[in-house]
Amino acid sequence: MIQGRPIAPERFGDTLHQFKHTAFRLELQPSYLVPEETEILAAFLKGEPRSPVPVYQDWYDQVAEGVRQGKRIERVRVQDDPPTPYQRFERWLDAWNVASGEIMRYLTRQQAFDIGLLPDAGSTDWWLLDSSQLIIMRFDEAGRPGTHELVDDPAVVVQACAWRDLAVHHSVLSTPDAPAD
Repeated sequence: MIQGRPIAPERFGDTLHQFKHTAFRLELQPSYLVPEETEILAAFLKGEPRSPVPVYQDWYDQVAEGVRQGKRIERVRVQDDPPTPYQRFERWLDAWNVASGEIMRYLTRQQAFDIGLLPDAGSTDWWLLDSSQLIIMRFDEAGRPGTHELVDDPAVVVQACAWRDLAVHHSVLSTPDAPAD
């Protein structure tokens, strides 16, 4: 298991936004249990979707500002086939992520195994910042956020760069409809 320097929960956002050029996230969890999105997730699952803007406005603004500054923010989500209810919710959220300038991509879990991304890339999510630092994001079995660690070991970072390249090469772009807002 990769170990890094712990990041205090209140410092996670600042640490994430320190990148200068590129930020890439690999998402591997089948679902996330994030208290802030409980209401919009429940409404979506009942077939009564509500705008996620109030919950994620800060993220959308930060992405849009970063993109205006020439930064690239991208993620690959490894999802089940068919997607879990939570993963369908994530795909719906793509409309706002993409509208803010984030590049969203997808791989099925089976594709990730077929190309050798899994199980080698692990079971934790991570952000790769400027191809020089890695933020490891740990979750419990229910998808609740756990600890976050900053890793700058060159060997670990180079491996993460290779996994990023593999994931991006084999994934497909999300092309959501424009958000309703």
